[in-house]
Amino acid sequence: MLSTELLIEAFGRIRGVVHSTLKDASIEVLTFRADPEANTIAWLVWHLTRVQDDHIADLMGDDQIWITGGWADRFNLPFDASATGYSQSAADVAAVRPAAELLAGYFDAVHTRTVDYLGTLTEPDFARIVDTSWDPPVTLAVRVVSILSDDLQHAGQAAYVRGLAKRSGL
Repeated sequence: MLSTELLIEAFGRIRGVVHSTLKDASIEVLTFRADPEANTIAWLVWHLTRVQDDHIADLMGDDQIWITGGWADRFNLPFDASATGYSQSAADVAAVRPAAELLAGYFDAVHTRTVDYLGTLTEPDFARIVDTSWDPPVTLAVRVVSILSDDLQHAGQAAYVRGLAKRSGL
């Protein structure tokens, strides 16, 4: 199996977790918090998608779907359109309240572009340095694995929160 095929399969696993977590989720489930400072399903899925969109767009040298696809306008969040979720407050987390269909639509648009991009890569591409601000410099392979790891963790967290919401009676 080629690296690209392996990565496409792995990103597909994220898609499966996201879709099962969002399936038939009400706004109450999407915004459930285990405590007042905890992340919600809505925020976790939005954040993991924003990070993937931001990082893949950077690797491609292209604009983010968040802007070009009109998703920032549809979500209408009360913070800068460049926000991806890093260093956000509990109030910012609470402000992310989209319907499950909107979250899934944005996620699917980003996922499709990610898979399409991965399909263009060749094995030598993975050694390309994409970030020299780290020591050692970050290769394309390391950046893609970083995106994958971060997204898998957040998708799993969202699924866990869905279970907590269900156990709470939602």
